Amino acid sequence: MASVNKVILIGNLGRDPETRYLPSGDAVTNISIATTDKWKDKASGEMKEATEWHRVAFFGRLAEIAGEYLKKGSQVYVEGSLRTRKYQDKETGKDRYSTEIRGDEMKMLGPRPGGGSEPINREPREPAAAGAGGGGKPRQEQKKGGAFDTMDDDIPF
Repeated sequence: MASVNKVILIGNLGRDPETRYLPSGDAVTNISIATTDKWKDKASGEMKEATEWHRVAFFGRLAEIAGEYLKKGSQVYVEGSLRTRKYQDKETGKDRYSTEIRGDEMKMLGPRPGGGSEPINREPREPAAAGAGGGGKPRQEQKKGGAFDTMDDDIPF
């Protein structure tokens, strides 16, 4: 029987990332992400919310990027898988377990650090102007036939 171990989170960092390096030289960055659920209580009619905290570990080049560009409060999208580690409590010597998310993909969301209102991952809206050899003529759009040309651009997805 097949199985799936996949986690997808969109949330905000609760603290600055912590980056360290393994003896092999590989980077490891740990972050803490808060996700919040909001709902209306059926009995009282008031709005309720619950915040869940998630520990995420990135490795390698992704760890270096996360450590450099993420800051407390940054909104981030993370894909990864659950990992459980076993360790011994230093005080009692008992076995303990810690479950965290091993981040395989990360996308920075929200405004760019240092101001600006454009999201970090947004592509430019207009193509770059033609360089040398453009001839100075405005670019003409090619018309293609078909029903897609007559549709409105207000598609919600």
